[in-house]
Amino acid sequence: MTAYLVRHAKAGDRDDWEGDDRLRPLSRPGVRQAEGLVQLLKDSRIGSVLSSPYLRCIQTVEPVARHFGLRVEQERRLAEGAGGERVLQVIRARAGSNMVLCSHGDVIQDFLDRLAEEGLLPRKELALEKGSTWAVEEDQGRVVKARYIPAPS
Repeated sequence: MTAYLVRHAKAGDRDDWEGDDRLRPLSRPGVRQAEGLVQLLKDSRIGSVLSSPYLRCIQTVEPVARHFGLRVEQERRLAEGAGGERVLQVIRARAGSNMVLCSHGDVIQDFLDRLAEEGLLPRKELALEKGSTWAVEEDQGRVVKARYIPAPS
């Protein structure tokens, strides 16, 4: 089973946003990145799409969900500040079919740091640009491999 862990695409600048940060949408380049995810994942047989409840995350994976005839399920364990252990909980809870998960830089960084501590990834390879994806392979509740997929342009 593969979990495609996506960092939300480009959104407007946090400092320029006047309102609840959970409602900050994708920018035009972010919308293009979100649409580009469909091409990256179109042959992946996705069974579920889960997202942080933040608008920018939901918007990032909506095109993928539409492509596969799925709905985006909001998952609090992927919200900003949730921590990397929560990502693993979600992966374990949904094991059995490929999934797309969308979260935030801090959460994904913490998750990747944990994989590096376990020796699954060299620390120098922990890239994390907005709109990028980590393909995380799980087997019987354990992450066995992870590879980086750069953000669509």
